[in-house]
Amino acid sequence: MLIGITISEKNENSKVDSRFGRTPYFLIYNDETGEKKIIDNTQNLNAPQGAGIQAAQNILKEKIEALLTGNVGPKAYQLLADSKVKIFTGAAGLTVEEAVNAFKQGKLEESSGATKPGHW
Repeated sequence: MLIGITISEKNENSKVDSRFGRTPYFLIYNDETGEKKIIDNTQNLNAPQGAGIQAAQNILKEKIEALLTGNVGPKAYQLLADSKVKIFTGAAGLTVEEAVNAFKQGKLEESSGATKPGHW
């Protein structure tokens, strides 16, 4: 399974960023092989609008099946959910390793909707 994780720093030991659309980076983790890849999202940090949709489109190209983040807005949530990506919130502040372990242990809650209004 490919897991997308919002991260605040460009390294594998980063903490999970609380934002989805405006996170600086995504870490794509393959839980079968252990392979990790970092995707840049800095183009969305100061976007006046559409950051969530653009971020969702960027990581959907990676064929992720699950997203670990802090929060997600309504438009991004809808695009990801329509693409059958499972969204798990509440991981903000955890390290990548802690978030992946919490996900594997079923300790992260799957979101049934957006957790923040658009453009927060």
